[in-house]
Amino acid sequence: MMHPMALQEVCQKAVPKPFIIPVFLRHQGCSHRCVFCNQHAMDTDETPAFRPEDLRRYATAYLAYNRENRRPVQLAFYGGTFLGMEESSVFAFLEAAAALIQEERIDHIRFSTRPDSITDVRLDWLSGFPVETVELGAQSMDDHVLAASGRGHLAADTVQAVKRLKNRGYKVGLQLMVGLPEDTETGSFSSAEKAAALSPDCVRIYPTVVLKGSLLAQWYRRGEYTPWPLEACVHHVKQLFLYFMEKGIRVIRMGLQASETLTPKHRLVAGPFHPAFGHLVRSEIFFDALAAFLKEKKEVPDPLTLRMHPRHASKTAGQANRNIALLKNRFRLAEIRIRPDPSCPSETLFVDETPIRVPC
Repeated sequence: MMHPMALQEVCQKAVPKPFIIPVFLRHQGCSHRCVFCNQHAMDTDETPAFRPEDLRRYATAYLAYNRENRRPVQLAFYGGTFLGMEESSVFAFLEAAAALIQEERIDHIRFSTRPDSITDVRLDWLSGFPVETVELGAQSMDDHVLAASGRGHLAADTVQAVKRLKNRGYKVGLQLMVGLPEDTETGSFSSAEKAAALSPDCVRIYPTVVLKGSLLAQWYRRGEYTPWPLEACVHHVKQLFLYFMEKGIRVIRMGLQASETLTPKHRLVAGPFHPAFGHLVRSEIFFDALAAFLKEKKEVPDPLTLRMHPRHASKTAGQANRNIALLKNRFRLAEIRIRPDPSCPSETLFVDETPIRVPC
């Protein structure tokens, strides 16, 4: 675990953030139904399966949101198991995407797939197509947890898949889940260490939630599965985030994508879901950095002025100003002033004009 004072010295390397067009291939190519899975919870029941011929219209509509003309533009096939589909379907989607690249409307293709779908034969299918990144739904590097979750593959399959992909020159992303059946905080951190040892280009971290229609929902109702509390899950994911940063591995997402249907009223049964989960994690990191810095001061100014880049103002204040309230209470302050300043470096937070480094 990282010492709180080390937070001041950690900052993720700045890289251009791509504009991603997500294409959700719900359950397509899936050979297993994992205990936590019900991808229909991410869409309405009436949503038809996405087809290759839908891609041009969909991408055109999505590009309208790229008002800043951010580059690169990546078309990403998520959901399902991309290389688990029939060869003809894989070709059809890749050809439709490649046509958009030839027109210079998008720059790269990425997709997610199961580790055990990565074979030399299937990778040959990609030959000639401008695929840049392959994300592997590893979920865990613990075989016991994988078996309890009904994944149908081993951690060794992830290790082998990463090797094959890197040998072919692809960038590799790993998707990890915390709080799966039989998972523990210690086991989850060990899983992260094994994932980091594979030197992926990026990582996503998802909390396990209980969705209607999943086997996990049945276990939950019978008292056979207990999801992690939100606060504990945020704290744990923070430790994983900092660990991957320390290893120079980008964490490109924390938490599930919010949607109108992924709510307790509709599809969510239980678990540590929050529409701004990643923001909660980063807010806690900002609090740790501030608290560690102020703890070392003989006298804390009151009022205390915090100056930062505007994009970090809400993370500094915390969700519903939670950080401000905690800092006031801990250091007996009457007032803390938040001063957003576009001239501030992204990774630097000024505490009464003293700079400290925080993960950005």
